[in-house]
Amino acid sequence: MWPFLFKRLLHLIPLLLGVSLLTFLLMALSPGDYYTALSQNPQISPETLAHLKARFHLGEPWYVQYFYWLKNILHGDFGYSMAYKIPASSLIFERLGNTFLLSFSALILAWGVAIPLGIWAAVKKDSWADRACSLVAFVGLSVPDVLLSLLALWFAAATGWFPVGGAQSPIYDLLSPAQQFWDRAHHLLLPALVLAAADMAGIMRQTRSNLLDTLRAEYVTAARARGLGEGWVIYRHALRNAINPLLTIFGYSLAALLSGAFIVENIMAWPGLGRLTLEAFFAKDSYLVVDSVVLATALLVAGNFIADLLLAWSDPRIRLK
Repeated sequence: MWPFLFKRLLHLIPLLLGVSLLTFLLMALSPGDYYTALSQNPQISPETLAHLKARFHLGEPWYVQYFYWLKNILHGDFGYSMAYKIPASSLIFERLGNTFLLSFSALILAWGVAIPLGIWAAVKKDSWADRACSLVAFVGLSVPDVLLSLLALWFAAATGWFPVGGAQSPIYDLLSPAQQFWDRAHHLLLPALVLAAADMAGIMRQTRSNLLDTLRAEYVTAARARGLGEGWVIYRHALRNAINPLLTIFGYSLAALLSGAFIVENIMAWPGLGRLTLEAFFAKDSYLVVDSVVLATALLVAGNFIADLLLAWSDPRIRLK
């Protein structure tokens, strides 16, 4: 197991280096930069411009700036956001917490709803319940996250039941701890539902398919022949083996939610890492863009890495290879 883990970790290093280098190159090739915009502002003194140019090596070629950035990253320094006037690390990790909150809420929601519905659809095969679950899964897989986010915004604005954008109310600091909790949950619910929709549909269909295959197995037939009750056969014997293959898609589900969160955040104005990346790009805050993209890539790779671990844990043949 340990050689398998070590090889997978070694693969992360060139991937993150390649992503950071490509992002830095694309930002260098894009027209305009934050320093040029500052230099055109008459309120910014020449001394301040000279200080910024020397501090961030803005007069050097892009690849020299990249190596300075890489050197600082290895020392735990994520640089300085010129657009927000604060260290990039504090800004990134603040937004990263919101992205984690949204993604894990959607993950819990998707799995907590999809597995019971998948079991219900399998047990009630070809009934109205099975057809209703299939319709929900079809809609969840067919409607893109962009369209679903726009429909959710329209619903929130039309009904007033949910806030439109943001992670908390303007009076959040004046609320009691219990009120703060419910305020955050109220802002979180609609984006989490939108993000969980596609994942929920896929897990529900997978659970239904796995359970139906397991219910046809010989050991399930033998359990029924011994006179065991149908509920005992389903939940004690069949369900345990039907859910086990879902472990292998758990990590990929987490990675998909993290990538999908970038779309939902930008459309529904959730202040997460994806929205920060887009804001930094439009502000031409190069270092913040590179930091955000590299960290987002690391999160996606981490999700796939968890999937590989679960697959290797459930299938010893993976470790032997």
